[in-house]
Amino acid sequence: MKIQILEKTDRSIKFILEGVSQQFANALRRIAMTEVPTLAIEGVDFHANNSVLYDEIIAHRLGLLTLNFDPKIYNLPSGCNCDGKGCSNCQVILTLNKKGPCMVYAKDFKSTELSVQPTFPETQIIELFENQQLKLEATAILGIGRDHAKWQASKAWYRFWPKAELTGKLDNQAQCIAVCPKNALKINSSATVTPDCDLCGECAKIAEPKVLKISADKTKFIFTLESISGLNAEEIILKAIDILNKKAKELEKGLK
Repeated sequence: MKIQILEKTDRSIKFILEGVSQQFANALRRIAMTEVPTLAIEGVDFHANNSVLYDEIIAHRLGLLTLNFDPKIYNLPSGCNCDGKGCSNCQVILTLNKKGPCMVYAKDFKSTELSVQPTFPETQIIELFENQQLKLEATAILGIGRDHAKWQASKAWYRFWPKAELTGKLDNQAQCIAVCPKNALKINSSATVTPDCDLCGECAKIAEPKVLKISADKTKFIFTLESISGLNAEEIILKAIDILNKKAKELEKGLK
């Protein structure tokens, strides 16, 4: 297996994954999206709410807030020593008490753990008008996207590495290059395409029959992941690899 990083930021990563099957790439994609644990608000206790929105609507909005957290500290409730009853190792309490007129932002929450804070502090929750109050206590726990979308760690996708093949003389070479919407086709003594090629095949359609062939290398992928949670992109992909490895060991153990 070969890996080459193309782009990398805190929120996204793009790399070339080579020497694996499509099934492996897809398994990594699915795990990165739906099985990497993240922190999200699961329950909300309202002590005061005379705003224009019902409790249920506000609770739904709060559940979609992304929260930064340290994955080394917190456990899934099902695997915690408290047996899911709730403790400092598997849940965090966030409180909010605001009176109008004002706009309530994600940054207005007070967390029992300083490391747990909204990923996007300026996210607007609700506008309170004169004499309106919102007072609540929210409980955040770890979960996985397979159980609910609010715990989805990332968006991940891949596409095949494109390749071009020239099997004869191409008389309308300039026209074939010009028709490419991504400007990805290069022709000298041979034909090549850049990674921007999306395999649309427009260049091959106007070339002489079977002279120019655009195809996909099904053992080489351009893999992209964007974080939509409180974890950064590198943490998500490494955790996904760890989960996939554990699944393989469990399968091996079961077969033996």
